[in-house]
Amino acid sequence: MSLTSVLLTSLGAVLVLMIGAWILSLIREKACVADSFWGIGFVLIAWLAWSMGPGTSRSLLVAVLISIWGLRLFSHVTMRNWGQPEDRRYMAMREHHGRRFWWFSLFSVFLLQGILIWIISLAPQLAQMSPVPARLTWIDGLGLFIWAVGFTFEAVGDYQMNRFRSNPANAGKVMDKGLWGYTRHPNYFGESLVWWGIFIIALATPYGWWGLISPVLITVLLLKVSGVAMMEKDISQRRPDYEKYRREVSVFVPWFRARDG
Repeated sequence: MSLTSVLLTSLGAVLVLMIGAWILSLIREKACVADSFWGIGFVLIAWLAWSMGPGTSRSLLVAVLISIWGLRLFSHVTMRNWGQPEDRRYMAMREHHGRRFWWFSLFSVFLLQGILIWIISLAPQLAQMSPVPARLTWIDGLGLFIWAVGFTFEAVGDYQMNRFRSNPANAGKVMDKGLWGYTRHPNYFGESLVWWGIFIIALATPYGWWGLISPVLITVLLLKVSGVAMMEKDISQRRPDYEKYRREVSVFVPWFRARDG
């Protein structure tokens, strides 16, 4: 099957998935359902590409790596949101658009996320659809190593934050221990690194460099749109100690802690 056919199939599949997520959000009256389906969308595309591709070891490796990452993210986000009020980002959108939000969210939240998932999935699809090289190379090993470092940062960072938040004594305090003492957003840094690792695996194939858009787009989104920028927009108002934390700890790439002042 041609790459074009695979890309069109994966686009249609992920949009259908996100429409289903939108319907679920209407039933539950919680648009943050979209966050749970973010990781699942990548898993869906990865296994579609594997099923329609040449069936190389690289194709299977990419599908497995994305599944490990996507299913962990799905589990983490779903458990975090379960039984909680709607995320304040979506509540603000709901209040702003009023009665129009039910259909507005289909395009501005769910279908938009579906298109972003599809674009970011270009690198893994390129890696999975190429029949050559048939065997794994040192480039695949390098990509796997970078993916593993990124996955560790994301999973461990989320675990440490969950433990911190589960302690009532930490209410209103700033988490600055563990990985959070080296970067203010170890989970976002880790997610970015995961996709740079996938891209490097794609570079083992002849046209893998076309997948550069995948790690670049996810990194820009995490830094400037839905990740760091949104999290830090008003956090100092809710946690006064955050300004000191901001001055001492690197925003994204892990680094040694600076002395305040």
